[in-house]
Amino acid sequence: MRLYLSSYQLGDHPEAFTGLVRGRGRGWVIMNAFDGADPEMRRQETERQVRNLARVGLAASELDLRVNDAESLAVKFGEPDFLWVRGGNVFTLRAALARSGADSLIADSLRADELVYAGFSAGACVLAPSLLGLEECDSTEDALSMYGAVEFDGLSILDRPFVPHLGSPDHPESEALTRVAAAYAQEGKPYWGLRDGQALVVDGSSVVLV
Repeated sequence: MRLYLSSYQLGDHPEAFTGLVRGRGRGWVIMNAFDGADPEMRRQETERQVRNLARVGLAASELDLRVNDAESLAVKFGEPDFLWVRGGNVFTLRAALARSGADSLIADSLRADELVYAGFSAGACVLAPSLLGLEECDSTEDALSMYGAVEFDGLSILDRPFVPHLGSPDHPESEALTRVAAAYAQEGKPYWGLRDGQALVVDGSSVVLV
């Protein structure tokens, strides 16, 4: 399994991401954590993510889970070398993954080591066993209105929650996520806590923070 999970954007060590990628360096950008945004803002942000990936030598285009069901997604998905999953609202992202069948497809691809899963903030948080607690930071209303359900089960790729933006006063969600981390600690629940710039890198049995 290969994962590059950043607190914010590509982080301080994008070479740790590109070093995991095999093949031609082509993949998908998943923007569904941003589904509640203004459409023009979402389009511009998608273009920005594609440009950022191009700067580190990776070619990507958007895979919009809103317009795919499990059958069509299985055909369109193909054989990407990586996924880049943008942050935003973790509950909107989780609902989109569930409705489209992408959650099962991604999990199977990771178990077979067919691609790198990379992303930041909510794109990493969604891999936890559970999303409980993150409602302190992310509203569930967009997921409920757009997808008709709120999923609190994560993809269970990670063994514990992922809490980004800690110790990052320039990020507007740092304070809320500090409360999330404190609640996990009070419950005796381990978690991955990252400040902006850091990333959790998994390459087989190797698990490191960079």
